[in-house]
Amino acid sequence: MSRILIATLGSLGDLHPYIAVGKALVARGQSVRIATSIEYRARIEASGLEFAPLAPSLAELGEPAQLARHFFAPWRGPRRLIEAMVIRPLRQAYHDLYAAAEGVTLAISHPLTPVLPILAEQRGLPWLSSVLAPSSLFSLNDPPVIPNLPWLQHSARLGQWPHAALLKLLRATVRRWERPLHALRAELHLAPIAGALLLEAQFSPRGTLALFDPALAAPQPDWPIRTGLCGAALHDASDPDTSAAAAAADVAFERFMAAGPPPVVFALGSSAVWLARDYWPRTIEACQRLGVRGVLLTGAPLGLSLPGSIAAFDYLPYSRVFPRAAALCHQAGIGTLTHALRSGRPQLLTPAGFDQFDNAARAARLGVGRVLSLRRAQAPGRLARALHALLEAPAHAHSARQLAEQSRGLDGAAQAAEYILGAMAGEHSCGERPAR
Repeated sequence: MSRILIATLGSLGDLHPYIAVGKALVARGQSVRIATSIEYRARIEASGLEFAPLAPSLAELGEPAQLARHFFAPWRGPRRLIEAMVIRPLRQAYHDLYAAAEGVTLAISHPLTPVLPILAEQRGLPWLSSVLAPSSLFSLNDPPVIPNLPWLQHSARLGQWPHAALLKLLRATVRRWERPLHALRAELHLAPIAGALLLEAQFSPRGTLALFDPALAAPQPDWPIRTGLCGAALHDASDPDTSAAAAAADVAFERFMAAGPPPVVFALGSSAVWLARDYWPRTIEACQRLGVRGVLLTGAPLGLSLPGSIAAFDYLPYSRVFPRAAALCHQAGIGTLTHALRSGRPQLLTPAGFDQFDNAARAARLGVGRVLSLRRAQAPGRLARALHALLEAPAHAHSARQLAEQSRGLDGAAQAAEYILGAMAGEHSCGERPAR
């Protein structure tokens, strides 16, 4: 039996896929250890996996609502995120991963754990990289939607050079941000790397797990070598520390569902939900204006008086709720989006930042819904009008049902586990892009 180390940092959307992959590996006789923020320990151990702490903890980052505003800021947010998640905790993260790698046969990195490839190189430890969304592959053949530069999507007639120029600028900018990472490599007597460790240098020559569904992006010739397009790895469980509250929420949800027609379900994941100060009143307004029932998944107690046609819950498993909705309205985080695509329901996509704008655009191109940014959705009347347009367009519901049928039986966690085992044995699978 081999022990596999998975390192990940971020929100629940950055944790759940690796729990799913870890469980699939355990089912195949492997031992799996996940290194991540201390707050996720109970979730990991409840899934039957080993836990190892990895700095930073979520608590030391700050208050969630302030943190979300800080990280989702249009221009400064990405640098703030890298500074808080990678640079400031760098030394502690190195020591944490050094301990977590004890007795490990193979390691798997996440885009926010660039210390792991450094450690793997130092110790001669085989490793794989991973991405959760198409935008993380930085393809010029299939360029992503950039949140602050939507006009780039209309420059196809100009060829690749606008995106190539932007990537070159991004590479130079990120390299300045990550100077402490390069300093750590030098201290460990590792050869210097010309590229950005958080961009192209994050990918392992041994292979990369692409943990998103093939419908969102087809393999491209400029993807990293040996990229395995495995499909989304889904895990959908309540926090074990809140099991009593989760059971009560399940009962209340079933009672609400039995009282009337399918509702519109509104969800913002575990990060963008902290930006929703004016959003929830707009959802109530939209439902009442359109005469539809609504379920709000708010992440925290809402504190608003609700009409009988609307119910609010801190959390419910998406896999239980989404397939029973009339329509979905969500932030297009990759995990939320995958559950939505598998549900077969039409969607209003309300991205807030990072990869969400690209994810939303890809879903819209599949015909399953429409896009309205979270910022615009909080303006009076905008959400109601966009939701009305969605519900009045049967083509979206038809496309959503077709796509769900096409993805039936797709198990990204199982595919990823097989890819990992193949990589350990010197083989590859999972729809990979092979080495040139």
